[in-house]
Amino acid sequence: MDDLSKTLAARLEKLSFENLTLFEKDNHQESWKAYLQSCRAIFEAIPHQRLGLEPLSQQVEIAKLALSLGPLTSEEARDFFETQFTPYLIVPNDSLNQASSAFFTAYYRPEIFASPVCTENFTEPLFARPDDLVTLLLGEDIAELSGFAAARLMPDGTRKVYPSRAEIDAGAIESHTHPVAFVADAIEAFMIHVQGSARLRFPDGTKIDLTYAGRNGRPYTSIGKILIADGEIPLEDMSLERLKAWVRQTGQRPGERGRALLHRNDSFVFFSASPVHDDSLEPVAAANVPLTPMRSIAVDRSLWPYGLPFWIEANLPWHDDAMIPFHRLMIAQDTGSAILGPARADLYFGTGDDAGRLAGNIRHHGRMTVLLPKGFAP
Repeated sequence: MDDLSKTLAARLEKLSFENLTLFEKDNHQESWKAYLQSCRAIFEAIPHQRLGLEPLSQQVEIAKLALSLGPLTSEEARDFFETQFTPYLIVPNDSLNQASSAFFTAYYRPEIFASPVCTENFTEPLFARPDDLVTLLLGEDIAELSGFAAARLMPDGTRKVYPSRAEIDAGAIESHTHPVAFVADAIEAFMIHVQGSARLRFPDGTKIDLTYAGRNGRPYTSIGKILIADGEIPLEDMSLERLKAWVRQTGQRPGERGRALLHRNDSFVFFSASPVHDDSLEPVAAANVPLTPMRSIAVDRSLWPYGLPFWIEANLPWHDDAMIPFHRLMIAQDTGSAILGPARADLYFGTGDDAGRLAGNIRHHGRMTVLLPKGFAP
């Protein structure tokens, strides 16, 4: 990251904290708690769940200092961020407007009914990580696997492109994995893949948490964008519920065209399962820290190291359908296959239906400012 602007294909415009709208009004105690989670992971060199960039050397030193301070008030936390970091507005090279140079979406953890075995009501499997799946390192350059983030390890030791979603649905990896649970239908499983985690409630009342355990490494394709481009659902009417309903209802037989639409996204996600002992615990992020609702974001892991703070400014329908200001300090703790580019962030909204309803409505532009350690020259 010696020449960060060149790596990012973006201009980093140095700001002062006075330039960050309402920065002084934010609840920095909330962001501080999330930040300390990242500091612990950085300082203790905890392995990532999804491999990301090495932290900046200055990040490690700041993490050590933060951990020595422990809990802080909002004012003390704000003073820490202002003392230790310098804000830089991220303006991608292809952006025409600084006021809308970033793009934001949101995600959540679904909480849904499921079954540990296949039944009449729960037929769609969610799979464990296959034994022949190999995740490629960031920057690993293998000609025949160019553009892919994982590979299939063959019996002779060679690596090939991993099967697509359609091929997996057709049974291509049945001998290499097993279901960890079953949900009601294909779109329910698909949305769990997109969110990267889930809390499942079984008929006997027990619950399990699903955590991301890998993916087939193929590029992600947004089925929502396909439906909009094909004129199936107008942009202004697109929502999570409309998308689910379309998949379930289309085709001469229920779900026929819907399943074909899902297959247009080749990416496929695998999970590990663990029993729920504490309902308040949030899912573990790619940085191997627990997510914090409204304080954690997913970023492009090939561009930004985990643990950096980002100031997000946008007008979003994040309380209800009304557009209101969202000005918050967020911590980069996660990543996603669709989160690509320097001024791109996915905001974590929490667990359950309410969080999902709100998250599904976020597709908005705004400003994204990274806080880089003082002494680091981008």
